[in-house]
Amino acid sequence: MNEKKLFTRDFTLVIIGQIISLFGNAVLRFALPLYLLRETNSSSLFGAVTACSFIPMVIFSLFGGVIADRVNKRNIMVTLDFCTAALIIIFGILLGKLPLVPLMTAVLMILYGISGAYQPSVQASIPLLADGKNLMRGNAAINMVSTLSSLLGPVIGGVLYGSFGIKPVLFVSVICFTISAVMEIFIHIPYIKPSENVSVIKAVSGDLRESFEFVKNEKPVFISVVVLLALFNLVLSAAMVVGIPVMVVQSLGMSDAALGIAQGAMGLGGLAGGILAGVFAQKLKDSHVPLVICSFAALFMGISLFDGIPHSVSFAVITAMCFAAMCASTMFSVAMLTVVQQQTPPQLLGKIMAAIMAVSGCSHPIGQAAYGLLFDVLADMPYAVMIGSTALAFAVSLYSRRVFAKLSE
Repeated sequence: MNEKKLFTRDFTLVIIGQIISLFGNAVLRFALPLYLLRETNSSSLFGAVTACSFIPMVIFSLFGGVIADRVNKRNIMVTLDFCTAALIIIFGILLGKLPLVPLMTAVLMILYGISGAYQPSVQASIPLLADGKNLMRGNAAINMVSTLSSLLGPVIGGVLYGSFGIKPVLFVSVICFTISAVMEIFIHIPYIKPSENVSVIKAVSGDLRESFEFVKNEKPVFISVVVLLALFNLVLSAAMVVGIPVMVVQSLGMSDAALGIAQGAMGLGGLAGGILAGVFAQKLKDSHVPLVICSFAALFMGISLFDGIPHSVSFAVITAMCFAAMCASTMFSVAMLTVVQQQTPPQLLGKIMAAIMAVSGCSHPIGQAAYGLLFDVLADMPYAVMIGSTALAFAVSLYSRRVFAKLSE
């Protein structure tokens, strides 16, 4: 049986749609939290609001996985992109007319909730459009798209926000989501309508029960995968999400454009990691080295904040480490995702991926709130927060070695 080529018409449309949609998302995720941090000047409030925004993503990831296995995945992507465009239009109208913190909290929660429902459809579509040896390369391509958008989004968002304020950023995002939704209408993703007709709640409970039985009886190692990803989110991802804006904007007193460059370096690192994941696909299947690299990146970020080091040098080190950490993180994510996909039956892909993303994501809000508080309490010693996260991240990397060994058995 001949394998499909990777860049078919439909896979290419998914890639292009993701580039546009994720670029708009990256611009928003850069500008909205920065706007909040600039307006409130509070690390604790910044961490708390961003933590709240992740809660709907966890919840809706579960529903997104069920819906992804029961509804045409193309229709899900189209609908949610249109909904995101409408949300940003409403936010732009209400900005300045309602109190900032509750408005921003509500918008970020809805935005991340949409993202949680959206991503399982994309992830479950990849094995249907890129099979066999192309699966790892397909996952790498999707991750490269995500990180390319993450590269351009903060840089352009930083220039737009720093020069013109928040409104042009919102306008660009609305255009991106609308174009992406229109383009996705023309994608064909294989779909077989389920024969049974049940409510969403019953479908969620039944599908989650089926997923639990599969993991319990067939793949108990997936529990270790969830624990590993949860620890990774808790000690390292949360430190980056909260720490980088706080370190660059508050600790170093740099400009919005400078923060855009630092976060753009993360996007560039993710792009490099996606390329390396495609090249070294087989070697990554049992490698814990990427997480060790992430640990050292956090360490050097902390060291760069020591007293007496010029801010320009500190910023250069943080930017370089953003690149290194995201490169290694992407390689780790692609490897882990691909192994799980290869060991999961097609009819359970959406549910299993959603459950893994949702459960492991529960630690993200906890980590963000904790790091926001720590950066406030240790405002005079931000390096202590990052060095502490280094020790925890290194322990997670050692645990990941055991998980990869179990997956390979």
